[in-house]
Formats: sequence, structure tokens, C-alpha cells
Amino acid sequence: MAADDLSAPLGRRPQRRRTAIRIPVPQIIAGTLVLFLGVFVLWAAVGDNPFGGEPVAVVPIPPPPVAANTSVPTDTAAGTGPRRYDGPKLQQQPTAEQKKKEPGAPGTTTIDIINGMTGAHQEVTIPAPDHAVEPTAGAPIDQKFVEMTPQGALPKIAVDGVRPADAFAQPVSAIPGKPDAPRIALIVAGLGVSAKSTVDAIAKLPGPVTLGFIPYGSDAALVAHARAAGHEILLQVPMEPFDYPDNDPGPETLLTSLAPQQNTERLHWLMSRFQGYVGLMDMMGARFTASEQAFAPVLRETAQRGLIFVDDGANPRSVAGRIAGANNLPFARADVVLDSVPTPAEIDRALARLEATARQRHVAVGIASALPVSIAHIAKWAKAAASHGILLVPITDVAMKDKQS
Repeated sequence: MAADDLSAPLGRRPQRRRTAIRIPVPQIIAGTLVLFLGVFVLWAAVGDNPFGGEPVAVVPIPPPPVAANTSVPTDTAAGTGPRRYDGPKLQQQPTAEQKKKEPGAPGTTTIDIINGMTGAHQEVTIPAPDHAVEPTAGAPIDQKFVEMTPQGALPKIAVDGVRPADAFAQPVSAIPGKPDAPRIALIVAGLGVSAKSTVDAIAKLPGPVTLGFIPYGSDAALVAHARAAGHEILLQVPMEPFDYPDNDPGPETLLTSLAPQQNTERLHWLMSRFQGYVGLMDMMGARFTASEQAFAPVLRETAQRGLIFVDDGANPRSVAGRIAGANNLPFARADVVLDSVPTPAEIDRALARLEATARQRHVAVGIASALPVSIAHIAKWAKAAASHGILLVPITDVAMKDKQS
């Protein structure tokens, strides 16, 4: 008998000690989280949900109403009662070929823009600008200026020595009685990605305004229509900025870290996106345009293909002018960025500075983005340029004449 039993009060049984069960709460929580994470990873890897992570809305679509004079057909002869009614018969939609044959408004052009991610089609009707000629936007590029390569069709100098920059240049009409009027070339850049802003620029800006197209998403029909409306075209080439890759211009960007052959291959891919441009212009590229080792092969290739090069003027350390002179490359540099502050007042002040520069040096180049406010104010200024004694010219007139002089 234990000592506890002798000392316990009579009539009371001693209490037995219960063994404490310890529950490892942290371990259970950790195990649960690991299990949940494992199930989530397995679901993400195996599940087929292309819209995972995107907001999805489900909208019920009611059946089309039945017209009052439409009766539900029945099969009384067979005695089977009413048959299924699928609604009124819809008119057959015209095919793409039929749409092409249907005449639109005189001078307008309808293009089909395809979304590269979803495959969706969007038809955009480009109105005829006031200065438009007969629509020849569908005219193909003369094949003597095209070289077929693994990257695609590239511009080249024709066998007879004619350069694409000469062939695609727009004519210049001098101001009557003012043969020595100061010349201004205006460039509106950033076109091709947004069909709306591109159409707006083509319709509102006069022909002598040069248009810069980005290689990503640029539609060949838009480029051809811009050329038919009298605009010269520049291909904007993405180049490495100082804060790359935090600030990335896009796929196939020319980089100082690549070998010259690699940058040339990237340049060929960019040049094959569309045809009909007179030259190239840098897009970003503060680091690249300051590196003679990286930049020189690109400008040599530009000269060998009969194009011009335009420096957007954003980088004071750019060596483009020196390299262009050494390679007999027609060259121009922007003097004033018109919409660095995109407000109507500041754009008007920038245009006034550009006009003063042209009167002082006899020639000046201005550049702007394809913002609605920029397009509107440039179009307004361009209409009054001749009355101010300023001759608005395409960019080749500046690049070619400066090279000849």
C-alpha cells in the first residue's frame, strides 16, 4: 500500500494523475500551410485556365425576342407538337471579300487590324485628309528596293544606284516669291501602335510633316496610307538607354553589350517590319548613341542600305553626327522637342522657338509625340507657316541638302 493511500481521508479515493497530451500547434499550422501550398502549385501546373488571375465577369444573354407576327411552327401532321424555334433567321454577314468589294466614302480607306494576342479583328476606316490625292495606299513597294533575307524584306539600293531615301522622298513646293524662305521639318513620332492616334495624325497633319513609326504593331496598310497622303516615314529603332533594363524600349533592342553582328541581326529584324521608309531614327538609346563602338556598325549598315538617319536630339552625348559624316550618311538632328511639356501653351512656345531657330540658321527640325494636343497644335501651326514666311519640308530635304552642302 502506498503512503498516499494511508494519509488519504476515509471515504475518498485518491485521484489518479492524468498524463498531459501536448499538441504541437506550430507544427500543425506549418504542415497545413505546406499542404495548401502544394495543392495550389499542383493546380497551377496541371490546370488549364488561360484566364487564371484575370477578372472574369459572367453576363447572362437572354434569348432574342420573338416578333409578334412570328408563329412557332408545329408538326400537326405527325402529331408531335411544336418543333424547336431558334429565333428569326439572321441575315448572312458579308465575307471579307464582299466587304472589300463594297465601295466606301470617296477617298477613305478601310483596313483590318488584327490583335496579335487575341486574334480579334478590328476594322478602322481612315478618312481622306484635305490634302489627299487619289488613294494609292495599296500600291506595292518597287521590288528593286527590297532584299529578301531570313529576317524578312529589307530596303536596299537599287541596281541603278537609286537609294530608297531618294525613291520614297516627297517633293517640296517652294513658297511663291520666297525661294530662300527658312525651312522647318517637323516629325511626329510614336505612331503605329495605336491605330486611332495614327489615323488621326494622317488625317490632320499636312503632307510635309514626317511621321515616325514604332516597329511593334505597325500595320503596313497604315504606313502605305501615310505615304499616299504625302508623308515621309521614319522607322524608329529601339536602342539601349542608360537605365536599361529597368527602362526597356522593347524586343530586339540594340545593346552596347552585344557584338556588332548581333546588333546588325536585330536591326535587320526591325527593318523588316514594314517598307517604304526614308530612314531610321533612334528611340530612347542614350547609352547606345553615346557608344561609338556599338553605334558605328549600325550607321554604316544604314548608309549601305541607302537610308538617312535622324537623331531625336535627346542625348547631347550622341556621336551620330560624327559617324554619319564619316560614312557619307545623310543626317539630321532635332533642334527642339515640341511637347516635352505637353500643354497647349508650352507647345506654342516651343513652336515659336523652332521658328526663331529656323530664321537664324535658315533650317530647323522639331520633333513631337503623337499626342492629341501635339497633333492639334502642330496642324494649326502648319496651316499658317507659309503666311509667316516659313517653308514646311519633309525630313529628307533637310538631311539631303545639309549633306550636299
